Amino acid sequence: MLYLLVAHHAHGHTTFLNLFRYLTFRAGGACLTALAIALLLGNPVIRELKRIQREGQPIRALGPERHILEKAGTPTMGGILILIALFVSTLLWADLQNGFVWAVLFVTAAFGAIGFADDYLKLSRRNTDGVSKKARLTCEFGASLIAGWWMQQMMPSELANHLAFPFVKDFLLPLGIAFPIFAMVTIAGFGNAVNFTDGLDGLATVPVVIASLVFALIAYLVGNHVFADYLQLHAVPGTGELAIFCAALVGAGLGFLWFNAPPASVFMGDTGSLSLGGALGAVAVATKHELVLCIVGGLFVVETLSVVIQVFWYKRTKRRVFLMAPLHHHFEKKGWQEPKIVVRFWIVSVVLGLFGLATLKLR
Repeated sequence: MLYLLVAHHAHGHTTFLNLFRYLTFRAGGACLTALAIALLLGNPVIRELKRIQREGQPIRALGPERHILEKAGTPTMGGILILIALFVSTLLWADLQNGFVWAVLFVTAAFGAIGFADDYLKLSRRNTDGVSKKARLTCEFGASLIAGWWMQQMMPSELANHLAFPFVKDFLLPLGIAFPIFAMVTIAGFGNAVNFTDGLDGLATVPVVIASLVFALIAYLVGNHVFADYLQLHAVPGTGELAIFCAALVGAGLGFLWFNAPPASVFMGDTGSLSLGGALGAVAVATKHELVLCIVGGLFVVETLSVVIQVFWYKRTKRRVFLMAPLHHHFEKKGWQEPKIVVRFWIVSVVLGLFGLATLKLR
């Protein structure tokens, strides 16, 4: 909105307003705006959530015993705070004529609505059973498929139906008409992967912020022909504006972390975790860096695999591979304190983020 209002009047004039034409300036503005909104609205939103929910998020009876004592009464749906900061900031600073921005916002809103419905049902029923798995996956796959097809139409024809690989500069795998399906799996998969990871105070928030930082840079480079050619990346015109979205996500995540840091005053709930994971998946699809997201978001991938392995093996042998899944609960059962698990997982996320950045040059 600010870009459209200001950039036109600033064109051809050497004024401060010319700064609005630069992605880097607007990305910084989006990050700070989202951070400020989250910090300002944090306490009022938490008070309102406590007033409405009273007993807070239902705690899974089969989970670690200490959660029943330590986390009972903590309100959920804190993802609302992230989404407000993210949407307001993006709409203020991004070029709203850019289709990629709207496609990613669509995914974020759709997954946020699914997560909200799930949280609402859990709260109203006072148990951990929300939206049925079938209904939830149907909605997720539907929104992801629409977004995948939408973004495919905006990509250059030589990239639209192809999968790019990290560390390889020329090879593209043709997927043909299956590309929207691949995009659907990527977006929905990461939505649920972040959801699995969100089980301890601050555990999912920082890895999301790290991944958003990495993809803010990737979007900026991929959307710029000069930088893309120099780094031998596959340029996707228009995706540079997603750097604004990712920067806003960084700010919103940091603002939420202020209240979510151990001991958490609020949980993001499915409202936040599903929408953030879906957003990252959508940005990765738009920038043709889906496999790099698997590296940068490797923590989310491992957490999801721990659940898949546990369920698969238990159904066949009635024995467990992990003491409890997802993986962070396994370490809780082994006696690790929550802050130790969270900080060590953050460290892993930083290393994976750096490794993901290395793919931009190692080709």
